Amino acid sequence: MQRKAYVPGVAACLAVVLAGCTSGSGDGATSDDSNPGRPGVTTEAAEPGRYRTLPEPCGAVGDKTLDSLLPGIEEIPDEAQRDKAYKGEPTLAYDTDRKVGCRWKVESAQATNHLFVDFERVVSYDNSVSDDSQAEQLFAKQVEAADLPEPVVSESASSPSSSSSSSPGSGSPSGASSSGSPSATPSGSAPSGDASSSPSGSATPTDLQPRLLDDLGDEGYVDDELSDSGSTAKQRTVTVAFRTSNVMVTIEYAEQSATLGVVPDSEEMQDMARKLASQLADSLGG
Repeated sequence: MQRKAYVPGVAACLAVVLAGCTSGSGDGATSDDSNPGRPGVTTEAAEPGRYRTLPEPCGAVGDKTLDSLLPGIEEIPDEAQRDKAYKGEPTLAYDTDRKVGCRWKVESAQATNHLFVDFERVVSYDNSVSDDSQAEQLFAKQVEAADLPEPVVSESASSPSSSSSSSPGSGSPSGASSSGSPSATPSGSAPSGDASSSPSGSATPTDLQPRLLDDLGDEGYVDDELSDSGSTAKQRTVTVAFRTSNVMVTIEYAEQSATLGVVPDSEEMQDMARKLASQLADSLGG
């Protein structure tokens, strides 16, 4: 009687029929990714973020920068107190690879100044979401919480021809600004309703309003708030925050004048806070 030929592939399939045999793969991997929960099927993890550690926060701001941000720090008479002021006070941190911060405070005859710098390294625990994407989502929530006003179109941006082409039935006198124009009340959209944000007590100039920044890290913003402290001296707090890859940085710079009626200068404070933010972004490689 003629013997049947032995076919190794058939025998292999019969041997593992209960485990589910598939053909066309010589290394045991499957090309079927319709059921990612099946044993033996691996999902490629998302890329980790650029940063694995954070800088030492109290050493991240140089002495010359502190001299500018904290007037009076150089004149502290006691050497030990002056050194302590320069060193700053680190915030409580349970994991210095994930979140660190530092605070400085200096009182002078003119004002009291506060500076706070915070670094947060974002790590995604979802293999399908990268650290960068997770940081982007968290920063979006931070921007939303800041409740920045809508961008305002300056009056100079509107051409004369556009204003003269109003519809005949608009009822607006020639050359008059419509009450619905954003440029009519630049600070009206600010959530705080602060009409005394500028040193002169008038509406905040358009270029000093809280806004998104497109020249800082991957994304950033600046916020500017003047406290309503009644008869006491007002305190202005400028916040500049940015994200570069999976690290988010927040700077809070505050000043309270020692003289009643004197309002801290918005333009000057924003300029100094943004310069510090740029320095920190450069030090991170952002």
